[in-house]
Amino acid sequence: MKILNRALLAVCASSLLVLANMSSLMAAPTPTTPTSTKKITWAGCGISKNAFMNEMATAYEKKTGIKVELLGGGATKGIRQVASKEVQIGGTCRHVIEKDKSMMTHEEERRVELRPVAWDALVLMVHKDNPVESVSLDQLRKLYKGQITNWKELGGKDAPIELYVRKGKISGVGRTLRELLFYNYEEEFVAKHVVEETANLEKDMVTNPNGAGMTGVSSARKLKGIAKILKIDGKDPSYENIRTGQYLLYRPLYIVSNLQEKDPEVRKFVAFVAGDEGKKIMRSVGTVPYEDAVGLWLTYLDQQNKAMSNRLHVVEPTGSKGKIAKK
Repeated sequence: MKILNRALLAVCASSLLVLANMSSLMAAPTPTTPTSTKKITWAGCGISKNAFMNEMATAYEKKTGIKVELLGGGATKGIRQVASKEVQIGGTCRHVIEKDKSMMTHEEERRVELRPVAWDALVLMVHKDNPVESVSLDQLRKLYKGQITNWKELGGKDAPIELYVRKGKISGVGRTLRELLFYNYEEEFVAKHVVEETANLEKDMVTNPNGAGMTGVSSARKLKGIAKILKIDGKDPSYENIRTGQYLLYRPLYIVSNLQEKDPEVRKFVAFVAGDEGKKIMRSVGTVPYEDAVGLWLTYLDQQNKAMSNRLHVVEPTGSKGKIAKK
């Protein structure tokens, strides 16, 4: 039955990919007369912005004369501001969320289309002088549950670990980390520092010798030389390891548009990002295009389904695993 389910998932993933390719062809950008007045506004996760959107916006303006303004602000902002039509395009490193204990989409995240365009990996960042080279997935779980608190427990110096996490549970990094490590969107983390944006976390890894925090590799890679990325289970989050699924903590990056969006320029920009020119730009900056590793979707769906099952599970009042996990 599991083999059959995976086969069905593979067929579904392939079908979605075919539809995506067809829509790309139908909406492919056509030559336009450059204009200095047209502008598209994008908001979303800093990881997508730092990974490839800066380069994408520059290339698109050079090609068409249309400026793409990048606002950042996080995955939640990227989805919800597109839903409310405050901006035309969004970027997110998580999917839409559901209302508590239901399968209904959150009311602020409806009326949007999320198109996967790339793959990113979650990485543990530390100070550049930290002697630790690699941690296991089990050590990561214990770190986020407050069960590992000193760097010497990970083979480092005798110093307290100052863990950084994003505020709330619905940020792109925070939600994906709960999904991939714990299969539980409601998992509680134990951390010394709680930050508003991933950019703040990344900045502090440069200056705090005892700091540790998760971010996206596509963003963290740009801090090479002034901060350090640890291996997970001995695997480096390289382009090839992400593409082949050998590095385990990966997730898709999406471009977001409103289902009622009628501006043809917006559709053309989405097609540009997802098309051959966009993929070439992603590869040039070390980001894996979605269609280069579409097979990763099967494992990611399994992880998503486990997390959703846990979230919808009614926790028993006493003596349950849920109760123990909160301690």
